[in-house]
Amino acid sequence: MSRLWMSGYRSYELSVFSDQDDKLKVIKYALTRYLTEQIEDGMDWLITGGQLGVEQWCAEVGLALKQTYPELKVAMMLPYGEFGGRWNETNQAKLQTLLAQVDFHAAVSKQTYENPQQLKNYQEFMLTHTDGAALVYDPDNPGKPTYDYDIIRSFDETHPYPLTIIDFDWLQESANEYAEKQNNGFNFE
Repeated sequence: MSRLWMSGYRSYELSVFSDQDDKLKVIKYALTRYLTEQIEDGMDWLITGGQLGVEQWCAEVGLALKQTYPELKVAMMLPYGEFGGRWNETNQAKLQTLLAQVDFHAAVSKQTYENPQQLKNYQEFMLTHTDGAALVYDPDNPGKPTYDYDIIRSFDETHPYPLTIIDFDWLQESANEYAEKQNNGFNFE
């Protein structure tokens, strides 16, 4: 798999409201481990969106991994023009910082948000421009990623398209491993 689409829950769906939140440290630890495996298995493009939460965290982790894996490219695809324009200044600034750091970014629709069809077009674009997907999502706990999960599963019925689910059990295992490594003196900072 060369091009991976990553998405998942929004930050508020995981009750993560600060970059210092311990939950975020565990999520980024899990993402780092997963993406490292993918890079070592041949992934060279991490493609994500700009949503607050998993998408931006994936971009941050991908950018950090470029220090070890300079061949990795990170792209952020936005569903429509002026995406994030209604967010508060802090969140807009975070998005702009990430867009300035990634290897490629663009909006699938140049128009500002007009209707839900733009979001469907975005999903279609992501499906047809990637080789597989990974979602931080638990089907037993629906949220915004349900839309991506459903469209990916439907697409997979007619196209070979692998999907990895990083669910709450996976995150709990990552939390246990993270805590164990911290207890053994490993510093993640």
